[in-house]
Amino acid sequence: MFARASAAVFLPQCGQVRNMATLKDITIRLKSVKNIQKITKSMKMVAAAKYSRAERALKPARVYGTGALSLYEKADIKAPEDKNKHLIIGVSSDRGLCGAIHSSVAKAIKSEIAKLAGAGKEVMVVNIGDKLRGLLYRTHGQHILINCKEVGRKPPTFTDASIIATELLDSGYEFDQGTIIYNRFRSVISYKTDEKPLYSMDTVASSENMGIYDDIDADVLRNYQEFALVNIIYYGLKESTTSEQSARMTAMDSASKNASEMIDKLTLTFNRTRQAVITKELIEIISGAAAL
Repeated sequence: MFARASAAVFLPQCGQVRNMATLKDITIRLKSVKNIQKITKSMKMVAAAKYSRAERALKPARVYGTGALSLYEKADIKAPEDKNKHLIIGVSSDRGLCGAIHSSVAKAIKSEIAKLAGAGKEVMVVNIGDKLRGLLYRTHGQHILINCKEVGRKPPTFTDASIIATELLDSGYEFDQGTIIYNRFRSVISYKTDEKPLYSMDTVASSENMGIYDDIDADVLRNYQEFALVNIIYYGLKESTTSEQSARMTAMDSASKNASEMIDKLTLTFNRTRQAVITKELIEIISGAAAL
């Protein structure tokens, strides 16, 4: 009882203290949002510059991919149904803050793994980009063959694609058919998760339609397959990089607009709260003067 009585007697009147604390909290929050807006605007400008360079470099890079795939299309190469080893190359990067760029590729890879594993095929994945590894490692870690990091910090080059292809060829994994999954650039505000086929040298050599090419021997075909693999990886890296920069630019623009709306709301709340505090203080002063 004594504790209750003392609590009732010494209960502080903290209504105005709460208002003052609220003003301080709003001021801190307002300053924080303004700083974040400065960061998002700067990131948008940087992404816009990188996007402009990536788009200019994409047009000549597309020739590599279409040229490498033309033989598969004209020869109508298809992997036999009894082949069980399938390789998936997922193209992503190490950097975030770019919307659903990474998750869309991971979602497509998970769907492909589920479909192929359900058909009784062996599936292995090559991750290009640490973000993709983080999305797949917990649930599909047993399917990961190679992880490639340090992707996305600089514009991809043909040398980078050659290193990835060499690492894959030196891994000793002999696949029958493969798929490269990447984000294909469509416009500054649009991209699409796409895939292109990959075939092993044995699959290409055993194709019925390859007989029309009389001068292709085993060495020439092996060299072409290695070169085609590098070209397709390079093509996927360029497409994915352009899509990533455009998505980051769009995401930072949206973040800047959301920060502006939040700043307006916080400024309005701050003004209303300050006006309420001033009004309350004036009422107390007038009431005190009237009592005297």
